[in-house]
Amino acid sequence: MESFFYQLFLVGIFLVTFPVPPSSSSSIPSKHFQFNVEWKKVTRLCHTKQLLTINGEYPGPTIIINEGDNVQVKVTNRVARNTTIHWHGIRQLRTGWADGPAYITQCPIGTGKTYTYNFTVINQRGTLLWHAHYSWQRASVYGAFIIYPRMPFPFSAPVQAHIPIIFGEWWNADVDAVENEMMLYGGGPNSSDAYTINGLPGPLYPCSIKDTLIQTVERGKTYLLRIINAALNDELFFAVANHTLTVVEIDAVYTKPFTTSAIMIAPGQTTNVLLTANQIPGDSTGMFVMAARPYLTSVFPFDNSTTIGFLKYKTTMEIERNKAPSPPYILPSNLPPMVDTAFATNFSNQLRSLASVDYPCNVPKEVEKRVITTIGLNLQDCPVNQTCKGYRNKRFYASMNNQSFIRPSRSVLESHYWKLKTGYASDFPEKPPHVFNYTGVDPVAENMNTEFSTRLLEVPYGTKLEIVLQDTNFLNPENHPIHVHGHNFFIVGRGFGNFDVDKDPAGYNLVDPPERNTVAVPVGGWAAIRITADNPGVWFIHCHLEEHTSWGLAMGFIVKKGPESSQCLLPPPSDLPPC
Repeated sequence: MESFFYQLFLVGIFLVTFPVPPSSSSSIPSKHFQFNVEWKKVTRLCHTKQLLTINGEYPGPTIIINEGDNVQVKVTNRVARNTTIHWHGIRQLRTGWADGPAYITQCPIGTGKTYTYNFTVINQRGTLLWHAHYSWQRASVYGAFIIYPRMPFPFSAPVQAHIPIIFGEWWNADVDAVENEMMLYGGGPNSSDAYTINGLPGPLYPCSIKDTLIQTVERGKTYLLRIINAALNDELFFAVANHTLTVVEIDAVYTKPFTTSAIMIAPGQTTNVLLTANQIPGDSTGMFVMAARPYLTSVFPFDNSTTIGFLKYKTTMEIERNKAPSPPYILPSNLPPMVDTAFATNFSNQLRSLASVDYPCNVPKEVEKRVITTIGLNLQDCPVNQTCKGYRNKRFYASMNNQSFIRPSRSVLESHYWKLKTGYASDFPEKPPHVFNYTGVDPVAENMNTEFSTRLLEVPYGTKLEIVLQDTNFLNPENHPIHVHGHNFFIVGRGFGNFDVDKDPAGYNLVDPPERNTVAVPVGGWAAIRITADNPGVWFIHCHLEEHTSWGLAMGFIVKKGPESSQCLLPPPSDLPPC
């Protein structure tokens, strides 16, 4: 760790700035980390509350490793609630036991119990994240996961420092209580009270001038911003006043660089951008506003606030040291409006894999199986003698191909490994059960009752798989960030309206499509992703808007073992939590 250093930029504010990694480094066999799940009193927006944390940090500690490292994270649960941790975007080759989603690959870590997540990071480098994967604990239990590459970066710009930018959400209320009420009465959840940057809401919120991110830079230098969206329920726009951003990586995969005035980033996604401090400050503070606000595609109530921090140019005459300037605060003119679907679409269309000799784009040119699944919301009839607070006194749910996912009492991976054949079925419907105008139907006139099940898609090892994710306008069309565990995928096509199996594949990009682990399915549209199913085990596929996952917008898929020993899931570890 001696090649990394830390800087504190504001009293009481934790911000890590990483220096440029060496061009080559020796491989370290194993990196060990200790995560203690514990309560911590945290004050934001004039409210002090007990917050679930890792090691008392909010956000949680940053994990820094090298490409190829073995990682062992010993998690000890010191609170009276179950928990798990997910290493978002790590492929977990043959180590599905370490993936983390509760009741999918493991049962939760109980009070006073310990579990060591043990996995090796193979052929991955860049910015990812880790977060709790139990209930809504991701609201405060999350952090950056940074993998330094074996080879130099594929871009020539000299980088002065690496700056993590992690977006989150803050609730004054107890998040568990918010989720519990939502599920008890079937209504929509209360929205968050603030967005945060590195856990800090910024001066547009009450009592928050002191809780403001101030990042110091030197004029003429270039910085790598490692941007992570860990927010629970919102896609976000991000921009820095008077500065442009050059995108060079998404979801820990290098991209063809392009310059943009802002970015759109969905929950679970990461985006690395180069920022050159090439402006002349307009006043003695030397500060430029950087801001994040939601990309709005829903009619449901939402947090329509904005979080800001400051990019502070270092000067020889420091009048104010790392103190937020006085109001008024002017938002960046390059920050897109909340309803700017045109910007979000154009930004997504510019993302391309690097597709170089060193970093090839291994997109499947042909597929052996195509699955078309609708994704969207449902309105369920209220059970007799119950109170329901959804639209028309019904209950909100969500589904994929009209299946609302139910988590079993034993983890699916254990049942699969031990061939128990209980708690799940491997017969997920590969087409919508009913064909209709998915994006043109009356939002509330149709029968929207869903089915409740634990149905998974099962494929042989090595299957070239295409999944078409079709949004619907039941209740309202929405931009859904769909995350696939255990595999990266290629977004070969996107569009608005209904997917046409006879016409749309002709327009696929099979040369340099973006490679990701989380795709933002266009509002009122579709996205086609291609996967080589070469990682044996059980893998979760779900919307990364936490309220939608709670409502059942999820499925899973099983990759059967291959004929070689290297194509089989490793045995479960001895300390795997019991159910």
